[in-house]
Amino acid sequence: MSLNIRQYCLSVWTILDPIYYHFSRLQHIKKACGNQTIMRIRLTKYKGRHIVLSDGTAIHKNDVLVKIHLHNVQLLKQIQRYDSEVKKAFMIYKSVEESLPFITHYILKHHQNENIKGLIGITTLYKGCKKLGFEAHSIKNPFYKCFKRLALFPIYFLSSKNSIKKKFQLPCIYSCRKRY
Repeated sequence: MSLNIRQYCLSVWTILDPIYYHFSRLQHIKKACGNQTIMRIRLTKYKGRHIVLSDGTAIHKNDVLVKIHLHNVQLLKQIQRYDSEVKKAFMIYKSVEESLPFITHYILKHHQNENIKGLIGITTLYKGCKKLGFEAHSIKNPFYKCFKRLALFPIYFLSSKNSIKKKFQLPCIYSCRKRY
């Protein structure tokens, strides 16, 4: 995709993102210095199938979880300067890793701390999730899987220079038990 089209799409997304942010009830996670991390979060009630994590933690329908979202516009702007897919992946990994202590701090200070069972998110970037303490689980509902695939495709398309030639990974749920 040409750089001009990519820049145009990113500019439009930058304008639309605050509207999405407002209606999605997401909150920015801030570092101790006040700068925002790459993560935005909100509390949610789990609506998926029953999942048992490797440590034995069971996540059931209506359990309270912290849903984590990558701030995609910010992330896409940051990775634009890298040509290498490996460098892009490493930058994303480091950004997520640096955000996790601030998410933990948010949870510990939250008034519903005792009810929060863990973290959850949906992504196609799950290759390094185990090193960060997450587990990947496939999405079983075919309609929801299709919806998420459509929703995540623009991010994939804008982030990769060879997106047409490469296979688009299926989205999956990644989850983490409460460890703080």
